[in-house]
Amino acid sequence: MNLGRRKLRLAVVAGAASVALIAAGCSSGGSGGNNSTGASSGSRISGGVATIALPPSTVYSWIFPFYAITNASVYNDQQFQWLLYRPLYMFGGNNDSQVTVNYPLSTANAPVYSNGGKTVVVNMKGWKFSNGESVDAQSVVFFMNMAEAEKTTWYAYAKGLLPDNVVSYKATGPDQVTFQLNQAYSSLWYTYNQLSEINPMPQAWDVTSLTGKPGSGGCTTDSAADHWAKCVAVYNFLTAQSKISSTYATSPLWAVVDGPWKLSSFNSNGNVTMVPNKSYSGSPKASLSEIKFLPYTDDTTEYTALKTGQLNVGYVPTQDLSQKPANSALPATNPLGSSYYLEPFWDYGIQYAQPNFNNPQVGYMVRQLYIRQAMQYAMDQPGISKAIWRGYAAPGSGAVPTVPNNQFLPAIQKENNGQGPYPYNPTKAKALLTSHGWSEVGGVMTCQDPSKCGTGITKGQKLQLTFVYATGIAAATATYQTIKSEESSIGIDVNLVGQSFNTIIGESAPCAPMSSKCNVQVFAYGGWNYDGPGFEPTGEPLFQTGAGSNSGNYSDPTMDKLINETHTSSSLSVFDQFATYAAQQLPFMWIPEPEPYQVSAISSKLHGVTFNPDFTLLPEYWYYTK
Repeated sequence: MNLGRRKLRLAVVAGAASVALIAAGCSSGGSGGNNSTGASSGSRISGGVATIALPPSTVYSWIFPFYAITNASVYNDQQFQWLLYRPLYMFGGNNDSQVTVNYPLSTANAPVYSNGGKTVVVNMKGWKFSNGESVDAQSVVFFMNMAEAEKTTWYAYAKGLLPDNVVSYKATGPDQVTFQLNQAYSSLWYTYNQLSEINPMPQAWDVTSLTGKPGSGGCTTDSAADHWAKCVAVYNFLTAQSKISSTYATSPLWAVVDGPWKLSSFNSNGNVTMVPNKSYSGSPKASLSEIKFLPYTDDTTEYTALKTGQLNVGYVPTQDLSQKPANSALPATNPLGSSYYLEPFWDYGIQYAQPNFNNPQVGYMVRQLYIRQAMQYAMDQPGISKAIWRGYAAPGSGAVPTVPNNQFLPAIQKENNGQGPYPYNPTKAKALLTSHGWSEVGGVMTCQDPSKCGTGITKGQKLQLTFVYATGIAAATATYQTIKSEESSIGIDVNLVGQSFNTIIGESAPCAPMSSKCNVQVFAYGGWNYDGPGFEPTGEPLFQTGAGSNSGNYSDPTMDKLINETHTSSSLSVFDQFATYAAQQLPFMWIPEPEPYQVSAISSKLHGVTFNPDFTLLPEYWYYTK
């Protein structure tokens, strides 16, 4: 169900703090012999085409790896751009549990921190782009200059963080960049939540026309002296080109790659083909000759394609699975038989419905904590998990994922069997509303006493909200239909509007208070995976005031303070204060988190296929056998 963004699991960073995430039960082993983990039973062959199902109503839609929140998703990043353009630091591996930084797959070696944590040296590995350019210090400076010029449009930006927290950065060698920071930071946090957002860019992109000479745009050598005018011009050109998806596979810009794959064909309807980049500097090199991504409007259509052998890699909809066994991530029987083996797709993320605090119709209401509390109390998460997700889900209760079990999970989120401080209790939910001046009129809670209802709420105002939810997944649709019914039982009138995932994220840019552009009342597109911006779940991309990914415009000075404290300390007690406050304050309405995200099906002839919790897709590891 998680149609959202990002994810995490931590270890030693640059010789600094060591943090271990305990991924309880993240085993690939299934019940009843349903999961062979892709073990090869025949001789390995080179070549072959793998057809891969895209999630329902989702297509790749943005190729330029510097973009606004309206184009940000794990599908555009980890499952599209990262195959073509490797970031400074890759996260996740070809397994179902790793969410640490993966230095062997990264374009740079581990950063070196000194000067009490205020100096960071990044040494590049000397990889090459497909046009022969080096993935070097200048390619990092190019990206940083663009971040300086266009930070307010960058989805990963939060005020005071990258690039604001960098006093200076420069190439101190052909393959070395040195950053001077404005204060000492936790090296764990800075690597996982700041350096992780840098994506080296080729000089072939430092242009303002398709015929421009590499570097002629001048962004790599630009500065604040001209207000980054050259970088702005380059950004505008590249962004305009990224809007023309029909040229993705033919443009000389996007043909310059440093990842293991390059585009062969691209269609905006979702049909995308990639072939190996024979100039890839990393390892392993691709064994397959082609990978084809195929779109589906809903999970029923996709499952039909699986059953008829049209797909090599797909997913089994929840409604086609038997009830989840107590001690296994996979069903007791394989509904697809021997033609496919099953793999779990674990999801280190959170699911939620995100209220828009600046919406002119409902902003005043959702800013009231008691209303958010009432809405949360009305949601029967255990019932939804069992009846709709067939046991393949767990309650959500805060900013930290509840599954798999991990050291960042605060005690408050474990309360009430994982429901946190607001377990299902419709009686308490209704009492909260009536005690604050509301009463039911025609079945809908209506404000009778504005002095109790809250600032901005007028007498006679009805408690009505519209949830814009992502279509295509039957269990997700059923979840929101159930939530609508449950909220109605306490007098909250919820209207459901289904849209494609891409349409919803296109509406998700932060907006000014009570602006007419804040037309979405509640975003219900899925959730957030801690896989960038922010691989450590410290909250700044989602909850910090003014953050580029803060689509709901949540703002709270205490939250900002607690988030900032996690940036300079690796102490779990400091992190716990933030996570506890987030669970109490309900910046989102928490909903069940599917565990795993999906049960995936892989052709019995295709091997080396795993699904990483960071959503990092690595088909260069895949191969066929006879």
